[in-house]
Formats: sequence, C-alpha cells, structure tokens
Amino acid sequence: MARTIVAVCLLSTIALPAGAQRSTPPQLPPATQPSPTRSPDVIFLPSDDAVVDGMLKLANVHRGDVVYDLGCGDGKIVIAAAKKYGARGVGIDIDPERIREASANAAAAGVSDRVTFVLGDIFDEAVPIRDATVVTLFLLERLNKQLRPRLLRELAPGSRVVSNSFSMGDDWPPQRTQRVNNFTIYLWTIPRHAPGW
Repeated sequence: MARTIVAVCLLSTIALPAGAQRSTPPQLPPATQPSPTRSPDVIFLPSDDAVVDGMLKLANVHRGDVVYDLGCGDGKIVIAAAKKYGARGVGIDIDPERIREASANAAAAGVSDRVTFVLGDIFDEAVPIRDATVVTLFLLERLNKQLRPRLLRELAPGSRVVSNSFSMGDDWPPQRTQRVNNFTIYLWTIPRHAPGW
C-alpha cells in the first residue's frame, strides 16, 4: 500500500480537506526526530474553533488523556485539549513550517509544558503514536482508511478516534456522529479485537 504524506493538522486543517491513563507523551529531541522524505499531499486550512471544541467534547477528553493530532497543522486541537481540559498532547505534521507555527502557538497559549510537536510522517511507524488515548484527524477518507490498520494495531482498546468531515469507510462505521455548523464529526472507539476486514 502506498503511503501518503499529510501536512494536514488534522489537518487541523484541510478542507479537502475512556481509556486508561498513559505516561507523558514522548519528548523527541529535534536531532532524533525522523525527517520526512516527502512533501505534503494536502493544503492546510485552520479548523473551525467550534468544530475543534466539538471534537474534543465528543471524544470526552479529560485531564488523564494524551491527545494526538495526526496532521496537526497550527496545533489548534492539542493546544485546546491542554488549555481547556488539562490533557497532554502531541501534534505530528510533515511540514516544518506548521511545526514552527504550532510550537509558537503553544508558547503563546502557555501550554508548552503539556504539548509536544513532532516533525514526521503519520504513516511512518518510526513516529510513535501508541501513547495516545485520543487521536484526532482531519484528513480525507482514503487517508483515514490507510491509517486505520495502524490505529487498530497500535492504540490500546478503549482509545478514541475522532475525525472531522471524513469517515473510515463503510466497513468501520462510527459509533456516533455529530453536526457542528456545516461539518460532521465522527467518533470510534478502538475495540478489544480488531475487526477482520
């Protein structure tokens, strides 16, 4: 399966775009962060604030959570998770400019001690995601489906996955959906046994 890169924040951001407590998210020194080898597939557009809030509420984010935003863009989602809910957060993006912007935004919001931003490819298994109790996405459906095996394999049962605008395909229907403004938000919980597709 061809791996596709995403510069999306969840894409916090592209238009076409309760699980157990975990340890502190990995703090990768800049020198050891994997270097992306491809450019972004999608454009970056900031997520609507109401949608970000809706995603975090639908996922029932709380202080004990570690929220990962795969394709984090400007970092808005993990910053909100830290600032409003006291969660820890990790944002991963393939675009160095987005990582710089997200880091600056976290500093401005006063949550740099609770969030980490990683320059990397969300499809690269060298970029860890298994500490996540919540994963947020704003990708395309085909990218969600490409990412789905990794989520099911690496995340602990009970971890929540929430996506803005795009589903995981008909063979993994969401547990809940919610409309926020003109957007649909989808929620899944990682099962104890992965579905057999």
